[in-house]
Amino acid sequence: MEFKKLEIKKEPQTLKRWFQSAQFRRTLKAIGIGMAAGLLYFYLTEGRQAHALLVADWVKSALIGGFFGFWFTNSPCARGNCQR
Repeated sequence: MEFKKLEIKKEPQTLKRWFQSAQFRRTLKAIGIGMAAGLLYFYLTEGRQAHALLVADWVKSALIGGFFGFWFTNSPCARGNCQR
C-alpha cells in the first residue's frame, strides 16, 4: 500500500481572517458614514444653538448613527436572508 503525503496548509487565525474580510470593511465604512450622518443631522437640527455645546449630545448622536450603519449592513435582509 502506498499513501499520498497529506499537504496541510496553515490557515490564518480566525480573528485575522475576520478583520480582513470584505464584510468587516463594509461594516466599518457603514458605521463611519452613519456616524457622520448622525453628527450632520444633530448639527442641522440642534447643533447650531448655543445650548448644544455639550459633548455628550454629539457623542450620543454619533453613536446612534453608527448603530444604524451597523444595522443596515448586518441585518438579515441586508445579507439576503430576509424571510418573506
